[in-house]
Amino acid sequence: MIRHIARLIAIVVLVGITSRAFAADRWETLQAIHMIENPRNSTQPGSHGELGAYQFRHATWRMHTRRPFHLALNRAESDTVAAAHYEYLRGGLERCGVPATTYNIAVAWNAGLDAAISGHAPHASRNYAERVVNLAHDMGRSGVVRQPMALLAPMPRIVLTP
Repeated sequence: MIRHIARLIAIVVLVGITSRAFAADRWETLQAIHMIENPRNSTQPGSHGELGAYQFRHATWRMHTRRPFHLALNRAESDTVAAAHYEYLRGGLERCGVPATTYNIAVAWNAGLDAAISGHAPHASRNYAERVVNLAHDMGRSGVVRQPMALLAPMPRIVLTP
């Protein structure tokens, strides 16, 4: 009897450790994405016009807000849209029967929801997702103090002129 209980406890602990490595929570996942996308909080647009902490493209920004795109440079605005986009991706994965793990969310963030659902993401997107998983896992393991995302690395306020 004691042997069965010990085995059950070992299985529960192992499952907890394994799922932790692949399913970080939203905060850890978004912070990892930020660290990869824009670790220096650059205000310069990316090569495809991406802006902000999460390097949003204009079309992605518009999916979740009608606020002006230049507000992607404001960390609080960017965090709000990032959380909405995370939930959109999570919901899309779950509706298609794909586990909403950190890896799958990161693939969808980088290559699109269809690529994550079909399993046909480019190698670069799979590599990106592995980096996100590793960073998110390290943050969870280190016990990083959670603060509102907008307070972690505020981006300077920039006013863009046409």
